[in-house]
Amino acid sequence: MDLIAELEAEQIASLGKSVPDFKAGDTIRVGYKVTEGTRTRVQNYEGVCISRKNGSGIAGTFTVRKISFGEGVERVFPLYSTNIEAITVIRRGRVRRAKLYYLRSRRGKSARIAEDTNYKPLSGAKA
Repeated sequence: MDLIAELEAEQIASLGKSVPDFKAGDTIRVGYKVTEGTRTRVQNYEGVCISRKNGSGIAGTFTVRKISFGEGVERVFPLYSTNIEAITVIRRGRVRRAKLYYLRSRRGKSARIAEDTNYKPLSGAKA
């Protein structure tokens, strides 16, 4: 392992966060800490993960898309953000692409993603 990968693994270990195994097409719920004045609360953001960038490293991000009041809303989350309380996988999607940007132009039934019923976790993935 090269030096940069070792430093990155060290930083991830120091954060003490466990990120579930998810990919594009999965419906996920992200518990995000929101600060309002002096109080902080956890706000859930549930939608379809349409992309993951920079792998599972410290700079990794993922984009979640949901429909809110008939309007499509996307949000990009850093994978190891301190503001993320929890990431929960609601359902696994069966897709054939790594980036699902085509969902931006789809509405209704054509924007549906089939559920992956026989999902097997990756052998090297962390639970």
